[in-house]
Amino acid sequence: MLIDTHAHLNASAFDEDRQEVIQRALDKGIRRIVNVGFNRETIPSSIALAEQYDFIYSTVGWHPTDAGDMKPEDLEWLESLCRHEKVVAIGEIGLDYYWDTTPKELQHQVFREQIRLARKLGMPIVIHNRDAHHDVVQILREEKAHEVGGVMHCFSGGWETAKMCLDMSFYISFGGPVTFKNARRPKEVLAQVPADRLLIETDAPYLAPHPYRGKRNESSYVRLVAETAAEIRGISMEELAQITTQNAMKLFRLK
Repeated sequence: MLIDTHAHLNASAFDEDRQEVIQRALDKGIRRIVNVGFNRETIPSSIALAEQYDFIYSTVGWHPTDAGDMKPEDLEWLESLCRHEKVVAIGEIGLDYYWDTTPKELQHQVFREQIRLARKLGMPIVIHNRDAHHDVVQILREEKAHEVGGVMHCFSGGWETAKMCLDMSFYISFGGPVTFKNARRPKEVLAQVPADRLLIETDAPYLAPHPYRGKRNESSYVRLVAETAAEIRGISMEELAQITTQNAMKLFRLK
């Protein structure tokens, strides 16, 4: 049994064959999928997908590249959606300094507001961090994010950053990039993360693992991430699956 802890199966990339993609995941032993809603358009469709399939769950949050579109009433909307039985986390939220779409100050504000909401509701958070390691860690510390914890989605930092996140009760999640031959740093970090804090994901339809790099990703490919992770850690695929499944079930409080 495997769990894809981060996917976007409601994306338009799956409009032609979404049901087949989900069935392939089931056929490959993926028994839970956490689907991510991250703006005004994707949040309702993510929840709708979770309502349609009992093994799919949803998160709700505001992505940093969409922070400029977030209005005060949207934070209230997020709070109301967190009462839904299939909503398991607030995210993905964080900072993105790669895409120059939103001023950093506004990203920081929206990030902080959502951490505060998570603390108010006692919900874990899903962190998006692109080229913003220092500021993400600093804001998580200042906003006392350790009180709720969460997951560093598709982790791309070094071990020093990982340790700081682990100290704040966060899980570290790895996706397709860890399977790339030139992915030295992610492999080094994955080898050191404590077993009880390790997660795997796809980020489908993005970041497909080897040998599908550059193509559309899907949840069934989380098995390829798991196989690579097991090899890096020197354990069996079965043990890796058990570890990451237990961790995901605990973090997201899945049934």
